[in-house]
This record gives sequence, structure tokens and C-alpha cells, in this order.
Amino acid sequence: MDLKFTTAGDFMKAQTKRIGFACKYMHPDQTQKKKLLEEIQRPLNTRSTTVQWLNRQTRDVAEERLWDIMVHNIQSYYNLIEYVGSLPNELRMVRLGSDVLPVYTQSDWCYFWKRPDVVEYCEKHFNRVGALARQNDVRLSMHPGQFTVLASDNDDIVNRSIEEFEYHTDVVRWMGYGKTFQDFKCNVHISGRRGPQGIKDALKRLSPEARNTITIENDENKWGLEHSLELVDHCALVLDIHHHWCREGEYIQPTDDRFARVIDSWRGVRPVIHYSVSREDCLVDFPKGKRPNMANLLEQGYKKAKLRAHSDYMWNRAVNDWALEFNDYADIMVESKCKNLASIALHKYNMERKHYELPNINVRQKQASPDPIKI
Repeated sequence: MDLKFTTAGDFMKAQTKRIGFACKYMHPDQTQKKKLLEEIQRPLNTRSTTVQWLNRQTRDVAEERLWDIMVHNIQSYYNLIEYVGSLPNELRMVRLGSDVLPVYTQSDWCYFWKRPDVVEYCEKHFNRVGALARQNDVRLSMHPGQFTVLASDNDDIVNRSIEEFEYHTDVVRWMGYGKTFQDFKCNVHISGRRGPQGIKDALKRLSPEARNTITIENDENKWGLEHSLELVDHCALVLDIHHHWCREGEYIQPTDDRFARVIDSWRGVRPVIHYSVSREDCLVDFPKGKRPNMANLLEQGYKKAKLRAHSDYMWNRAVNDWALEFNDYADIMVESKCKNLASIALHKYNMERKHYELPNINVRQKQASPDPIKI
């Protein structure tokens, strides 16, 4: 039987509807002793170091530490993707941490990452990571940090921001992505005083793989959704519905024409939105079945800075019901302190409200692996 779709929305609804989490694995039993938890979680999470520590060491000691971190972190990517690949299809989406190769763009230490033996190791082992993600249909993304300001009015900051974005692109490229438009998502905010025009100018200086993977997200301060939409013909856009609520006080709907334009920016690829809610300890005793009203909260003395902060879990049922309406049209990246535990809980809530039965997915399934993980 042939399936015929009359609209882009119909096509999006027919695809796997994913809910993902960002960067870090958390074991379902967080009541265990801290040392034991760290031992359990360490194989799936990245390590890092600082310029200050490296500068205090001899060059041999510092380079040995960078090599060890590289080996651990690439394997942790593999292990994390293996875990995500063991989950139901609807949960096979994860954001990879940006600290996988520390000090990659730092002037004193960037030489290390250009060494032929280091590049050879990265090419070989990141390729394994990407192959595993494709084999298990795990959707991947990255999110360069707040110091990546492509739209700055300071040329030096723009140059360093492009270097930082291209660092992420090197990782993406080694994993075998960046070949086609949005086969991988690498997300940044507009930031910077030059706004959308600054992003347009920076795009011209990015590598083809970087242009294929970059997405622009609305923020909760200066550059909102209306500014992101100025870039609709230049790159894919990410709607952060919590940022929009914080900035505008509006619960935007998936039927809104502005969101239709966001969908269009993905050129047929299934979009991703970001979802978070205000912290539990900020809205203490707030009814879970009621959406918070921004205007009322501000009148009551709540501060926007507090309301912007991410919660541990997606605790508000009414807000969840609203956010999950977008899942027909876009995958949802959950931004929360409890990471995979929060995304799994949201998925369970979604299934329960649809009266579906969901198997126990909290415990990592045992799989054959070059470096088995015991939990």
C-alpha cells in the first residue's frame, strides 16, 4: 500500500517521534553512594582537564593526560550511544558533550590535536562511534557553548567562535556526518550584537560540513523567535519553547504559522525542538496540572532569571501535555538536570496518557562490546 502525504506535517507525523537528552548518563538509582555512582557512570561520560593544570605539568605529562582523556572520551561516546541504542526507538536521540577533546582550540595546546598520530586515532575511533549511531538509528547532536558567539561585533571573538564551531565540525566529520543537510545537528544561539546579519556573514566562512549541520536557536533574552526566522532561508532553526515562554510569556502552538516556518527551514528533515521547564524549587507547590502564567508570576515577585533555570524532571503535567503536542512534528530534546532519567520519565508519561504499555527501560541492557559496561 502506498502512503501519500498531503502536507509536510502529515509526513512528520508518520516518522519516529523521538525524545532525547543531553550529554550525560545518569544511573536510575541515584541514592547509591557517590563514589559507586561515579564508577558506574564514568564509562558513559566524558572527562576533562584545564589549561591551568596542563600548564603546570611537563609537556610529556600534559600530553599523556590529553591522550588518556581522548581515549576515554571517544570510548565514552561509543558507550553512551550503545546505551541509547538499547532504548526504544522513540528514545534514541542524544546530545554529545562538547568537551570530548579538551583545549582543542586553545592556542598553547591546539598543536597536540594536529599531531598525525592523534588525528589518525580520532579518524579511526570516531568513525566507530558514528557507525554505531547509524547502525542503531540514534539521532545525534552537539551544542557549542555560550562563548561561541558567531554574531559578535568583535572580529576576534567571531574568529575564535568560528574556530570553536569548526572544532565541533571536525568531530562530526570524523563520525561520518556533515555530508548532507542536517544529517547531524550542531546548535548555537544567535548571541552577539550583530544579530541575524552576523550569523549570515559567519555562515559564508564555515566549511561545507559546518553549514550542513548548524542550527540556530531562539534565546530568552535579546534574540527571540522573530529574529531566528530572519534566517529561515539560510539554515535550520531550533524552536526552544521554554525560551520563548520566558521571553514572550506565550505558549506557542504547533499549529502556529511561525512554527510552520521553522519546519520549512529543515527542508524535509524532521526538526528538533528544545524543551525545559522552570525548576521544581522555584515554583514550589505550584499545581502540576496547571500551566504557569508568566505575567502572574512576575506580579507575584518571581524573577525571570530564576524561571529560566532548568528543572531536574519535567514535573508539570499541563506543560508536558502542551510540549508533547510538538512531537507530531518534531523530535524533542529534553534539557534537564536529570538527563536520561528525565527524558525516560517524559516518554513514560506520554505512553501512559495514551494508555500504552511500556517495558522497563531504566536498566541498561547487556550488549556485546569491546569494553563491556557493568551496572
